[in-house]
Amino acid sequence: MAVARVHVRAWQAGYRGLIPAGFLDQMRAEDRAPRYTFGRPDGPQTTVAVRDGSIVGFATVVGSELSALHVDPSAWRSGVGSALIGHARAAISATGAAEAHLWLLTGNTRAQRFYERDGWQVTDVQRQDTVWNVTVDEVQLRRRL
Repeated sequence: MAVARVHVRAWQAGYRGLIPAGFLDQMRAEDRAPRYTFGRPDGPQTTVAVRDGSIVGFATVVGSELSALHVDPSAWRSGVGSALIGHARAAISATGAAEAHLWLLTGNTRAQRFYERDGWQVTDVQRQDTVWNVTVDEVQLRRRL
């Protein structure tokens, strides 16, 4: 539930103006929590950031992809995201991959600047994806490890 709360709050703050407000406003952690499964040896690897006993962020890696990195808005610009991305890079590198990739919501300039500071570069690869029943445009970023 704590990861779902961070995920929902991060979406509601970070994607405002990029995803329809009606969708963001109706998001509830209780609806999202059952979708998260942790601890499967063959599944995604999720690292959580904990501050004062509460989960304030998480990063999920699947193979060579950083598939999610979300930080509670109350912890933005506190170093949590930088710590999480460092752990994610290490997890991807441990698979033997020489390069990592991620998909970023088109227009999410705040997140793009964050990733670029960490050495990620926007590629010319784009896609349209459906995430939580919302169709979004995304751009791919890559980073050598």
